[in-house]
Amino acid sequence: MRALTKHERVVRAYIRGAGIARPEDVDEIMQEVSLIAWEKFDQLKNVTEFPKWACVIARYRVLEFRRQKFRDRLVLSDKVFDLLMEEALEESGEREGRLRQLESCLELLPQAGRKLVMAAYEPGTSIDDLARSQGKKANALYQQLWRLRRILAKCVDDGWLKEGTA
Repeated sequence: MRALTKHERVVRAYIRGAGIARPEDVDEIMQEVSLIAWEKFDQLKNVTEFPKWACVIARYRVLEFRRQKFRDRLVLSDKVFDLLMEEALEESGEREGRLRQLESCLELLPQAGRKLVMAAYEPGTSIDDLARSQGKKANALYQQLWRLRRILAKCVDDGWLKEGTA
């Protein structure tokens, strides 16, 4: 369940990348993928391979979905569909790698900077409330967050973080 929750965004992106545009259809396919992954989880040999494994399940669910909807005139050819699926799988792997790199970069930030970034992205948090809780003005907090985001972006893009820059 943890692996599914952690990688749900990657699998959803893969499904959308396969040409499934309607959110309702993505939800339906994602629900089927979740059920199958839950039932067959014991077949997965290495949990680090979960995103790719779940995307393979998604691929088959998308194929089945397309077969059911084949009578629609906007269905892509199998060749175009296969190309889109390959590209979506590559992109989901790249996204997963960038997310892991971001997690590593967050760990390299000083504790105060890391806490601030995490607090700013906590659901339901407003910058005004966060600034008040820290005794700062919102503009000052925005600037501090901008600097931290810039450091994180450089770290993710370059794969490193200079010590003492946060």
